[in-house]
Amino acid sequence: MMLVAEPTDLSGGETQLSFYTMRLINTTTLELETIIDDTNPLYAILSHTWGSDEFLFEHLQAGITQRQKDTPSRGLSKILETCQRAKNDGLKYAWVDTCCIDKSSSVELSEAINSMFKWYEDSAACYICLEDVSNRGRQSSVVDIAQ
Repeated sequence: MMLVAEPTDLSGGETQLSFYTMRLINTTTLELETIIDDTNPLYAILSHTWGSDEFLFEHLQAGITQRQKDTPSRGLSKILETCQRAKNDGLKYAWVDTCCIDKSSSVELSEAINSMFKWYEDSAACYICLEDVSNRGRQSSVVDIAQ
């Protein structure tokens, strides 16, 4: 159940995520976009525990196929539900750590970890995925925490 509650290229070829830059998922296209903080976009953020079948940065970079949408893994399902709920809430963007951070870059991962509090604080909505709680008859596992 879910409840609501571009990197800069360095000379060494490694990427660095600045404090003022983050990747967000466009809730309509389901593609990653690099956002500069001074544009102040409204976005939802997902808080969740990681499972064994998470949909990662490299998967989203490759694009989501129709087949994957038709039979999503639990990891992709969390992303799709987050994006759909954010879109329904009038938000153009969503952020999910599993697929918005390039964890193959230790510099980017470190920068992202250091920026996470600000990203959560600045989000327009926070959705929480509780893996061990049933949907209780709801069609979606994304639920407003105020409900």
